[in-house]
Order: sequence, then C-alpha cells, then structure tokens
Amino acid sequence: MRNTSLCYIERGDELLMLHRVKKAADENAGKWIGVGGKFEEGESPEECMLREVFEETGLRLKSWRFRGIVSFVSDEWGTEYMHLFTAPAPDGEPKPCAEGVFAWKKRGEVLTSLPIWEGDRIFLRLLFEDRPFFSLKLRYRGDALVEAVLDGEELEI
Repeated sequence: MRNTSLCYIERGDELLMLHRVKKAADENAGKWIGVGGKFEEGESPEECMLREVFEETGLRLKSWRFRGIVSFVSDEWGTEYMHLFTAPAPDGEPKPCAEGVFAWKKRGEVLTSLPIWEGDRIFLRLLFEDRPFFSLKLRYRGDALVEAVLDGEELEI
C-alpha cells in the first residue's frame, strides 16, 4: 500500500495537467493527470501535496482544499490511497518537469478529449460539481475500471 497526494491547480476554467511521457516504468504512462506523488516518511497529506507541487512545478501554493480520498485497487499496481486536493493557481508558470509536459487544459477537454484514467473522470466530475469531501474506491483490472464505490454506494460504470 502506498499513500500519495494529487492536486489539480485551477486557473479560471482550466486545470494544470501533466502529460506523463518521460518517466520509465510509469503506471500513468501516456495519461494526463494532476500534480502529485508519494508521501515521504512523517508527512501529512498537505505537506506531501505542497512538496510535490513545488518539486514538480516550482510553484508555491498559497491556498488549497482537501477534497477527498481515492482508494485505487489494482491487480497490476497494488493499492494506493490518494489524497485529492484542488488549489487556485499562484502567480507564474510551471517549470519543466522530469516526468512529463505541463499544459493548461479546459475542464471540458480534460473530461472528453484527453487520455485519462476512467476513474479520474468520476472524481473530476465530483470536483467540478463542488461535492463535499468524499471517499471514492476505484478497482481496476489492468487498465479497465471494474468497480467504483462513492461514499459506500456502488456506482454504475
């Protein structure tokens, strides 16, 4: 099991997205995701998120919201507990990243046009609807989403 953080940095109706195209043996290879990574020993979810955002983008967030916990269960990658955040964009643009290429993308484009994980579409919709703090379990078999449970209630997928 691993704990991670993921932050979607917002600028108007755009999100800062990372196209994962540079890292070897990347479970997110070719996908577009937010900014984040694994907890270090002793870190809180907020500390992890702030460190990862700074390391990957060079940006220092001034405010943020802890939006939910997403439990990923995968037959290939194991179990991950992702702590999900959103934050308004600070001044400046992201620096180049060793894991991929950053781009500002419209919310609608993220949901309809970009290659993202199917489960990401679920939690991104929840973020866009401004849903209160939530717990979402996503179970994958390979790349296929086979189960989604939101706050204890199974979703139709």
